[in-house]
Amino acid sequence: MVIVVSCDVLGQKNNGTTLAAYNLIDSLKAAGHEVRVVCSDPERRGEDGFYIVKRLRVGIFKGYLEKNGVALSWPDRAVVGRALDGADAVHVMTPFPLGNYTAREAVRRGIPLTAGFHCQAENFTSHFFMKNFKPANLAVYRIFYKKLYRKVGTVHYPTEFIKDVFEKYGGPTNGRVISNGVGSEFTPGESGREDDGEFRILFTGRYSREKSHEVLIDAVRKSKYRDRIRLVFAGDGPLRDKLKKRSADLPLKPVFRFFGREELIGVIRSADLYVHPAEIEIEAISCLEAIACGAVPVISDSERSATRYFALDEMNLFRNGDSASLASRIDWWLDHPEEKKKRSEEYAGYAHEFNFDACMKKMEEMIKENAAASTRVS
Repeated sequence: MVIVVSCDVLGQKNNGTTLAAYNLIDSLKAAGHEVRVVCSDPERRGEDGFYIVKRLRVGIFKGYLEKNGVALSWPDRAVVGRALDGADAVHVMTPFPLGNYTAREAVRRGIPLTAGFHCQAENFTSHFFMKNFKPANLAVYRIFYKKLYRKVGTVHYPTEFIKDVFEKYGGPTNGRVISNGVGSEFTPGESGREDDGEFRILFTGRYSREKSHEVLIDAVRKSKYRDRIRLVFAGDGPLRDKLKKRSADLPLKPVFRFFGREELIGVIRSADLYVHPAEIEIEAISCLEAIACGAVPVISDSERSATRYFALDEMNLFRNGDSASLASRIDWWLDHPEEKKKRSEEYAGYAHEFNFDACMKKMEEMIKENAAASTRVS
Protein backbone atom coordinates (compact mmCIF):
# COMPACT_ATOMS: atom_id res chain seq x y z
CA MET A 1 0.00 0.00 0.00
CA VAL A 2 0.92 3.64 -0.43
CA ILE A 3 0.27 5.22 2.98
CA VAL A 4 0.50 8.95 3.71
CA VAL A 5 1.30 9.92 7.31
CA SER A 6 0.59 13.58 8.08
CA CYS A 7 2.64 14.97 10.99
CA ASP A 8 2.04 18.45 12.36
CA VAL A 9 4.80 17.78 14.89
CA LEU A 10 7.89 15.96 13.67
CA GLY A 11 11.51 16.79 14.40
CA GLN A 12 13.41 16.21 17.62
CA LYS A 13 12.40 13.01 19.40
CA ASN A 14 11.58 14.97 22.56
CA ASN A 15 7.86 14.31 22.83
CA GLY A 16 5.51 11.34 22.72
CA THR A 17 3.72 12.38 19.53
CA THR A 18 6.94 12.56 17.52
CA LEU A 19 8.10 9.19 18.86
CA ALA A 20 4.73 7.62 18.05
CA ALA A 21 4.92 9.00 14.51
CA TYR A 22 8.44 7.69 13.87
CA ASN A 23 7.53 4.31 15.30
CA LEU A 24 4.52 4.01 13.01
CA ILE A 25 6.43 5.23 9.95
CA ASP A 26 9.34 2.84 10.53
CA SER A 27 7.10 -0.14 11.22
CA LEU A 28 4.97 0.44 8.10
CA LYS A 29 8.11 0.68 5.99
CA ALA A 30 9.46 -2.51 7.54
CA ALA A 31 6.17 -4.23 6.61
CA GLY A 32 6.80 -3.37 2.96
CA HIS A 33 4.54 -0.36 2.48
CA GLU A 34 5.50 2.84 0.67
CA VAL A 35 5.19 5.55 3.32
CA ARG A 36 4.96 9.22 2.40
CA VAL A 37 5.50 11.57 5.32
CA VAL A 38 4.17 15.14 5.21
CA CYS A 39 5.86 17.34 7.80
CA SER A 40 7.83 20.57 8.28
CA ASP A 41 11.14 19.16 9.51
CA PRO A 42 13.75 20.98 7.37
CA GLU A 43 16.37 18.32 8.12
CA ARG A 44 14.28 15.82 6.15
CA ARG A 45 14.18 17.95 3.01
CA GLY A 46 15.42 15.97 0.03
CA GLU A 47 14.99 12.58 1.70
CA ASP A 48 13.01 10.00 -0.22
CA GLY A 49 9.41 9.74 0.98
CA PHE A 50 9.35 13.07 2.83
CA TYR A 51 7.16 15.95 1.67
CA ILE A 52 8.21 19.14 3.40
CA VAL A 53 5.86 22.05 4.12
CA LYS A 54 6.57 25.32 5.90
CA ARG A 55 6.50 25.73 9.65
CA LEU A 56 3.58 27.50 11.26
CA ARG A 57 4.37 31.08 12.18
CA VAL A 58 2.11 31.98 15.06
CA GLY A 59 3.02 35.53 15.98
CA ILE A 60 3.43 36.07 19.71
CA PHE A 61 3.27 32.30 20.38
CA LYS A 62 6.14 31.43 18.04
CA GLY A 63 8.85 31.92 20.65
CA TYR A 64 6.88 30.05 23.30
CA LEU A 65 6.43 26.98 21.07
CA GLU A 66 10.10 27.00 20.11
CA LYS A 67 11.06 27.21 23.80
CA ASN A 68 8.99 24.06 24.32
CA GLY A 69 10.91 22.34 21.54
CA VAL A 70 7.82 22.06 19.36
CA ALA A 71 7.42 23.25 15.77
CA LEU A 72 4.00 23.05 14.12
CA SER A 73 3.41 22.74 10.38
CA TRP A 74 1.47 24.87 7.92
CA PRO A 75 -0.33 23.13 5.02
CA ASP A 76 0.87 23.64 1.46
CA ARG A 77 -1.70 22.70 -1.17
CA ALA A 78 0.82 21.64 -3.78
CA VAL A 79 3.00 19.59 -1.39
CA VAL A 80 0.05 17.81 0.22
CA GLY A 81 -1.44 17.19 -3.22
CA ARG A 82 1.72 15.48 -4.45
CA ALA A 83 1.83 13.29 -1.36
CA LEU A 84 -1.79 12.22 -1.84
CA ASP A 85 -1.49 11.40 -5.56
CA GLY A 86 -2.02 7.65 -5.90
CA ALA A 87 -2.27 7.07 -2.14
CA ASP A 88 -4.21 4.09 -0.81
CA ALA A 89 -4.62 5.38 2.75
CA VAL A 90 -3.97 8.44 4.91
CA HIS A 91 -3.16 8.52 8.63
CA VAL A 92 -3.21 11.86 10.44
CA MET A 93 -1.29 12.14 13.71
CA THR A 94 -2.84 15.27 15.29
CA PRO A 95 -5.81 17.66 14.83
CA PHE A 96 -3.75 20.71 13.93
CA PRO A 97 -3.58 22.76 10.69
CA LEU A 98 -1.57 20.35 8.54
CA GLY A 99 -3.42 17.27 9.74
CA ASN A 100 -6.81 18.91 9.36
CA TYR A 101 -6.03 20.06 5.83
CA THR A 102 -4.62 16.67 4.81
CA ALA A 103 -7.76 14.98 6.16
CA ARG A 104 -10.03 17.36 4.28
CA GLU A 105 -8.18 16.66 1.03
CA ALA A 106 -8.22 12.91 1.65
CA VAL A 107 -12.00 12.99 2.12
CA ARG A 108 -12.43 15.12 -1.02
CA ARG A 109 -10.40 12.61 -3.03
CA GLY A 110 -12.10 9.60 -1.49
CA ILE A 111 -8.90 8.24 0.12
CA PRO A 112 -9.52 6.08 3.22
CA LEU A 113 -8.67 8.05 6.35
CA THR A 114 -7.52 7.10 9.85
CA ALA A 115 -6.19 9.34 12.61
CA GLY A 116 -4.46 9.05 15.96
CA PHE A 117 -5.48 10.71 19.21
CA HIS A 118 -2.30 11.86 20.95
CA CYS A 119 -3.26 15.22 22.49
CA GLN A 120 -5.41 15.74 25.56
CA ALA A 121 -7.15 19.10 25.77
CA GLU A 122 -5.05 19.89 28.83
CA ASN A 123 -1.83 19.38 26.85
CA PHE A 124 -2.99 22.36 24.80
CA THR A 125 -4.67 24.56 27.42
CA SER A 126 -1.82 24.15 29.94
CA HIS A 127 0.36 26.30 27.67
CA PHE A 128 -2.09 29.14 28.30
CA PHE A 129 -2.49 28.44 32.06
CA MET A 130 -6.05 27.09 31.61
CA LYS A 131 -5.59 23.34 32.11
CA ASN A 132 -8.10 23.37 35.00
CA PHE A 133 -10.67 25.55 33.20
CA LYS A 134 -13.26 22.98 32.12
CA PRO A 135 -15.04 25.16 29.51
CA ALA A 136 -11.72 25.70 27.70
CA ASN A 137 -10.95 21.98 27.68
CA LEU A 138 -14.45 21.14 26.46
CA ALA A 139 -14.12 23.72 23.67
CA VAL A 140 -10.80 22.19 22.58
CA TYR A 141 -12.31 18.70 22.33
CA ARG A 142 -15.25 20.00 20.31
CA ILE A 143 -12.91 21.80 17.92
CA PHE A 144 -10.79 18.65 17.53
CA TYR A 145 -13.93 16.69 16.70
CA LYS A 146 -15.30 19.22 14.23
CA LYS A 147 -12.01 19.83 12.43
CA LEU A 148 -10.85 16.21 12.19
CA TYR A 149 -12.26 13.25 14.04
CA ARG A 150 -15.86 13.34 12.77
CA LYS A 151 -14.43 12.81 9.26
CA VAL A 152 -12.26 9.82 10.14
CA GLY A 153 -13.08 6.19 9.30
CA THR A 154 -11.18 4.78 12.30
CA VAL A 155 -9.58 6.65 15.21
CA HIS A 156 -6.57 5.19 17.03
CA TYR A 157 -6.61 5.72 20.81
CA PRO A 158 -3.56 4.65 22.85
CA THR A 159 -5.76 3.86 25.88
CA GLU A 160 -9.40 3.12 26.71
CA PHE A 161 -9.18 6.06 29.11
CA ILE A 162 -8.68 8.69 26.42
CA LYS A 163 -11.21 7.03 24.12
CA ASP A 164 -13.87 7.36 26.81
CA VAL A 165 -12.91 10.97 27.58
CA PHE A 166 -12.96 12.13 23.97
CA GLU A 167 -16.14 10.33 22.98
CA LYS A 168 -17.85 11.85 26.04
CA TYR A 169 -16.76 15.43 25.39
CA GLY A 170 -15.96 15.49 21.66
CA GLY A 171 -18.31 13.11 19.88
CA PRO A 172 -18.81 9.53 18.71
CA THR A 173 -16.05 7.80 16.72
CA ASN A 174 -15.20 4.40 15.34
CA GLY A 175 -12.37 3.95 17.81
CA ARG A 176 -9.66 1.32 18.09
CA VAL A 177 -7.58 1.09 21.30
CA ILE A 178 -3.95 0.16 20.59
CA SER A 179 -0.98 0.93 22.83
CA ASN A 180 1.92 2.82 21.28
CA GLY A 181 4.00 -0.11 22.49
CA VAL A 182 7.20 -0.77 24.40
CA GLY A 183 10.35 -1.85 22.59
CA SER A 184 11.64 -5.37 23.18
CA GLU A 185 14.98 -3.95 24.37
CA PHE A 186 13.30 -2.74 27.59
CA THR A 187 13.82 -5.80 29.79
CA PRO A 188 15.06 -6.49 33.34
CA GLY A 189 18.82 -6.84 33.68
CA GLU A 190 21.85 -6.13 35.79
CA SER A 191 22.23 -2.47 36.70
CA GLY A 192 26.00 -2.54 37.03
CA ARG A 193 25.59 -0.08 39.87
CA GLU A 194 27.81 -0.23 42.93
CA ASP A 195 26.28 -0.05 46.41
CA ASP A 196 26.86 3.60 47.25
CA GLY A 197 24.23 3.88 49.97
CA GLU A 198 21.97 6.04 47.83
CA PHE A 199 18.37 5.46 46.82
CA ARG A 200 17.81 6.54 43.23
CA ILE A 201 14.32 7.60 42.22
CA LEU A 202 13.68 8.03 38.52
CA PHE A 203 11.10 9.98 36.53
CA THR A 204 11.19 10.07 32.74
CA GLY A 205 9.30 12.82 30.93
CA ARG A 206 9.39 16.30 29.48
CA TYR A 207 9.98 19.13 31.91
CA SER A 208 6.49 20.62 31.50
CA ARG A 209 3.74 21.70 33.90
CA GLU A 210 1.38 18.76 33.48
CA LYS A 211 4.15 16.31 34.47
CA SER A 212 4.15 17.71 38.04
CA HIS A 213 7.86 17.22 38.78
CA GLU A 214 7.56 19.59 41.73
CA VAL A 215 5.36 17.10 43.61
CA LEU A 216 8.18 14.56 43.54
CA ILE A 217 10.76 17.15 44.61
CA ASP A 218 8.59 18.18 47.57
CA ALA A 219 7.96 14.52 48.48
CA VAL A 220 11.68 13.84 48.80
CA ARG A 221 11.95 16.73 51.28
CA LYS A 222 9.30 14.99 53.40
CA SER A 223 10.80 11.50 53.13
CA LYS A 224 12.63 10.02 56.11
CA TYR A 225 15.25 8.96 53.56
CA ARG A 226 15.72 12.47 52.18
CA ASP A 227 19.45 12.44 52.97
CA ARG A 228 19.94 9.30 50.86
CA ILE A 229 17.64 9.95 47.88
CA ARG A 230 19.01 11.15 44.58
CA LEU A 231 16.38 12.14 42.02
CA VAL A 232 17.02 11.43 38.35
CA PHE A 233 14.86 13.39 35.91
CA ALA A 234 15.47 11.79 32.52
CA GLY A 235 14.27 14.25 29.91
CA ASP A 236 14.39 17.87 28.86
CA GLY A 237 12.05 20.79 28.47
CA PRO A 238 11.22 24.43 29.21
CA LEU A 239 11.02 24.07 33.01
CA ARG A 240 14.57 22.80 33.46
CA ASP A 241 15.86 25.93 35.22
CA LYS A 242 12.80 26.25 37.46
CA LEU A 243 13.03 22.63 38.54
CA LYS A 244 16.75 22.93 39.25
CA LYS A 245 16.06 25.96 41.42
CA ARG A 246 13.21 24.23 43.26
CA SER A 247 15.37 21.20 44.04
CA ALA A 248 18.57 23.09 44.89
CA ASP A 249 18.22 22.52 48.65
CA LEU A 250 17.91 18.73 48.46
CA PRO A 251 20.79 16.97 50.25
CA LEU A 252 21.79 14.99 47.12
CA LYS A 253 21.92 17.00 43.92
CA PRO A 254 19.33 15.74 41.40
CA VAL A 255 20.32 14.69 37.89
CA PHE A 256 18.65 16.58 35.03
CA ARG A 257 19.60 15.02 31.72
CA PHE A 258 18.28 13.60 28.47
CA PHE A 259 19.46 10.01 27.97
CA GLY A 260 19.73 8.12 24.71
CA ARG A 261 17.70 4.93 24.42
CA GLU A 262 20.43 2.43 25.32
CA GLU A 263 21.74 4.54 28.18
CA LEU A 264 18.20 5.06 29.48
CA ILE A 265 17.71 1.32 29.88
CA GLY A 266 20.75 1.20 32.17
CA VAL A 267 19.44 4.18 34.14
CA ILE A 268 16.07 2.47 34.64
CA ARG A 269 17.69 -0.77 35.79
CA SER A 270 19.77 1.15 38.34
CA ALA A 271 16.75 2.92 39.86
CA ASP A 272 15.32 1.88 43.23
CA LEU A 273 11.88 3.29 42.35
CA TYR A 274 10.16 4.88 39.38
CA VAL A 275 7.77 7.72 40.27
CA HIS A 276 5.23 9.11 37.81
CA PRO A 277 3.56 12.20 39.34
CA ALA A 278 2.03 13.51 36.08
CA GLU A 279 -1.47 14.91 36.44
CA ILE A 280 -2.33 14.69 32.72
CA GLU A 281 -1.30 11.72 30.59
CA ILE A 282 -2.78 9.74 27.70
CA GLU A 283 -0.60 6.66 28.09
CA ALA A 284 2.90 7.36 29.50
CA ILE A 285 5.08 5.01 27.48
CA SER A 286 7.95 6.16 29.71
CA CYS A 287 6.24 4.49 32.68
CA LEU A 288 5.64 1.31 30.66
CA GLU A 289 9.30 1.25 29.61
CA ALA A 290 10.31 1.52 33.25
CA ILE A 291 8.10 -1.32 34.46
CA ALA A 292 9.17 -3.46 31.49
CA CYS A 293 12.67 -3.20 32.95
CA GLY A 294 11.33 -4.33 36.30
CA ALA A 295 11.13 -0.93 37.98
CA VAL A 296 8.44 -0.63 40.66
CA PRO A 297 6.31 2.47 39.99
CA VAL A 298 4.53 4.90 42.28
CA ILE A 299 1.90 6.68 40.19
CA SER A 300 -0.41 9.65 40.66
CA ASP A 301 -4.07 8.63 40.93
CA SER A 302 -5.13 11.65 38.85
CA GLU A 303 -8.50 11.20 37.14
CA ARG A 304 -7.01 12.93 34.09
CA SER A 305 -4.24 10.38 33.65
CA ALA A 306 -4.39 6.92 32.09
CA THR A 307 -1.18 5.96 33.89
CA ARG A 308 -3.04 5.18 37.12
CA TYR A 309 -4.41 2.04 35.47
CA PHE A 310 -0.87 0.60 35.45
CA ALA A 311 -0.97 0.28 39.25
CA LEU A 312 -1.20 -3.34 40.41
CA ASP A 313 -2.50 -2.27 43.83
CA GLU A 314 -2.98 0.79 46.05
CA MET A 315 0.67 0.82 47.16
CA ASN A 316 1.60 1.76 43.62
CA LEU A 317 -0.65 4.84 43.79
CA PHE A 318 -0.51 8.14 45.67
CA ARG A 319 -3.00 10.99 45.91
CA ASN A 320 -2.62 13.33 42.97
CA GLY A 321 -0.67 16.47 43.82
CA ASP A 322 -0.13 15.36 47.44
CA SER A 323 3.58 15.28 48.19
CA ALA A 324 3.01 13.87 51.69
CA SER A 325 1.07 10.94 50.23
CA LEU A 326 3.88 10.32 47.75
CA ALA A 327 6.52 10.53 50.49
CA SER A 328 4.70 7.87 52.51
CA ARG A 329 4.63 5.52 49.50
CA ILE A 330 8.32 6.11 48.78
CA ASP A 331 9.22 5.36 52.39
CA TRP A 332 7.06 2.20 52.42
CA TRP A 333 8.76 0.72 49.36
CA LEU A 334 12.24 1.60 50.62
CA ASP A 335 11.32 0.01 53.96
CA HIS A 336 10.19 -3.23 52.25
CA PRO A 337 12.89 -4.38 49.79
CA GLU A 338 11.56 -7.95 49.60
CA GLU A 339 8.09 -6.73 48.66
CA LYS A 340 9.69 -4.45 46.10
CA LYS A 341 11.61 -7.35 44.56
CA LYS A 342 8.44 -9.42 44.28
CA ARG A 343 6.50 -6.54 42.72
CA SER A 344 9.36 -5.92 40.27
CA GLU A 345 8.96 -9.43 38.88
CA GLU A 346 5.19 -8.99 38.60
CA TYR A 347 5.57 -5.74 36.67
CA ALA A 348 8.11 -7.17 34.24
CA GLY A 349 5.55 -9.84 33.31
CA TYR A 350 2.67 -7.34 33.14
CA ALA A 351 4.53 -5.26 30.53
CA HIS A 352 4.50 -8.10 27.99
CA GLU A 353 1.02 -7.12 26.82
CA PHE A 354 2.44 -3.85 25.51
CA ASN A 355 4.92 -5.52 23.13
CA PHE A 356 5.93 -2.98 20.49
CA ASP A 357 5.94 -5.29 17.47
CA ALA A 358 2.47 -6.63 18.30
CA CYS A 359 1.11 -3.10 18.75
CA MET A 360 2.57 -1.90 15.45
CA LYS A 361 1.09 -4.94 13.70
CA LYS A 362 -2.31 -3.92 15.07
CA MET A 363 -1.76 -0.39 13.72
CA GLU A 364 -1.00 -1.77 10.25
CA GLU A 365 -4.10 -3.99 10.41
CA MET A 366 -6.23 -1.02 11.47
CA ILE A 367 -5.13 1.04 8.46
CA LYS A 368 -5.61 -1.88 6.04
CA GLU A 369 -9.02 -2.83 7.44
CA ASN A 370 -10.21 0.78 7.31
CA ALA A 371 -9.07 1.03 3.69
CA ALA A 372 -10.87 -2.20 2.78
CA ALA A 373 -14.07 -1.08 4.52
CA SER A 374 -13.92 2.33 2.83
CA THR A 375 -13.51 0.67 -0.58
CA ARG A 376 -16.56 -1.52 0.00
CA VAL A 377 -18.65 1.49 1.04
CA SER A 378 -17.62 3.52 -2.01
